[in-house]
Amino acid sequence: MRRMHLLSFALAALVAGAASAQQFSSLEERMTEEQFKAAGLDKLSPEELARLNAFIARETEQVASSLPAATPAEVDNRGFSGRSGPQGEIISSISGQFSGWKGAGDRFTLDNGQVWQVTDSATRLSVNLVNPEVVIEPGAFNSWSLRVVGYNTRAKVKRIK
Repeated sequence: MRRMHLLSFALAALVAGAASAQQFSSLEERMTEEQFKAAGLDKLSPEELARLNAFIARETEQVASSLPAATPAEVDNRGFSGRSGPQGEIISSISGQFSGWKGAGDRFTLDNGQVWQVTDSATRLSVNLVNPEVVIEPGAFNSWSLRVVGYNTRAKVKRIK
């Protein structure tokens, strides 16, 4: 009965890490000498220990193979011309000091890593803000407009990165 508890404990500990395991490590490799003795595993014969390690390796492999395959993170292509995908608004912030925009060519790097550039020279915004929240909204004909939360002025923008 005690061996069943030890086996269950050892198996649970190994299965918990199965998703990130690249290859199986034996109990001797995974446990300190003190842990190994405290679990009573030092009382097993070399053949018994080999069978236990083989059993845990098979179980770990079965659990790992039954997990869904990792899917690559979706790339946010919103704002790029000709790219498909959801075209909802983008809410982010601009880190640090922000003084607005003076016209076409001004660039902004959002906290989410995206870089946007003002494309029209008709609108201007002069502010003195720190870490402002911005909303970039899709418009007609694959256009986008940027606005700073709390201000009504919008600038037409295009995504650079």
